[in-house]
Amino acid sequence: MSNRSIHDQLTKIPGFCDVHVHFREPGFSYKETILSGTRAAAAGGYTAVCPMPNLNPVPDSLEHLGVQEELIKNQALIDVFPYAAITVGEQGEALSDMEALAPRVIAFSDDGKGVQSASMMRSAMEKAASLGKLIVAHCEDNSLLHGGYIHDGAYAKAHGHRGICSESEWGPIARDVQLAKETGCGYHVCHISCKESVDIIRKAKKEGVNVTCETGPHYLLLSDRDLQEEGRFKMNPPLRDESDKQALLEGLMDGTIDMIATDHAPHSAEEKARGLEKSAFGIVGLETAFPLLYTYLVKKGVLSFEKLLDLMVYNPRRRFRIDLREDDYSLWDLNETYRIDPALFRSMGKATPFEGWEVSGRLVQTVFHGQAVYTA
Repeated sequence: MSNRSIHDQLTKIPGFCDVHVHFREPGFSYKETILSGTRAAAAGGYTAVCPMPNLNPVPDSLEHLGVQEELIKNQALIDVFPYAAITVGEQGEALSDMEALAPRVIAFSDDGKGVQSASMMRSAMEKAASLGKLIVAHCEDNSLLHGGYIHDGAYAKAHGHRGICSESEWGPIARDVQLAKETGCGYHVCHISCKESVDIIRKAKKEGVNVTCETGPHYLLLSDRDLQEEGRFKMNPPLRDESDKQALLEGLMDGTIDMIATDHAPHSAEEKARGLEKSAFGIVGLETAFPLLYTYLVKKGVLSFEKLLDLMVYNPRRRFRIDLREDDYSLWDLNETYRIDPALFRSMGKATPFEGWEVSGRLVQTVFHGQAVYTA
């Protein structure tokens, strides 16, 4: 078969954009590096990613951000737009040097931790609004966690696990949308997982609040009924009830949920081998997101192909002001089926709840600025 006829069978897709990844450098390069993380992103069809600031040092000053910027400059295979922290050391006690950082970061987030103080969040939003930057929030009320590590639902009760209630997520979202309304700050909610969060954001949008949100592939395709006693099913927020999953799908379809982000969060094999209770929170997702969503949402008629591209390409770029170049794209054989095998991942992290799932859509090549950065 000629190269031309092979090429004719492929589907060209503009480069995906993930506004929520963890590349672990500087500080935790045994989990992932900028090089391995961007290699994984390219192997998933992504040409732009935004890594979160739970690093060491935390990018809360120009000096600390510079450490990460140097790694990105020397290692990244695709566009990498770092976040800066909202607060110094992500400790929630004093604002980072937001004014100095603003021109060099995509947005501000304390991801991995919720900003516990309403007054601190108000100060951050006022400052971000004056700088024309988004506040991107990991919403989690620590006072409601009680040592939980999976959803406070049927599986937790049946297996004697400590649960995380949904209010620990939706409570801070309710607080923050009110603050966003009062300050005029652009506000983006990370990884929503429960029906109440969808309802709060839907209502806020109708009231004209400048709010957007994301969810992850795992919250759309899994619920706590799928849990197994393995670390690869542990992430934060946790897999919720089947009714939450359905509410998220409805939120996607009616435009309440603006984009899909993977929250790609690699850990060492040892950190993920301690079962549900003791494993680290986080799974990897860059290399499986599109095939999973294409197979289980598009091919099953839940979402249109065009809608999936809005969620993975256009909406994140529009909200975060990330340009899309014509020479950033990926080529897919959408007819090829295979089983997800973490041993083949480019990421250093291998923990995925989707191990063994059959998917359609094999990536053939990813092109960034006209150069191939991944070829199967």
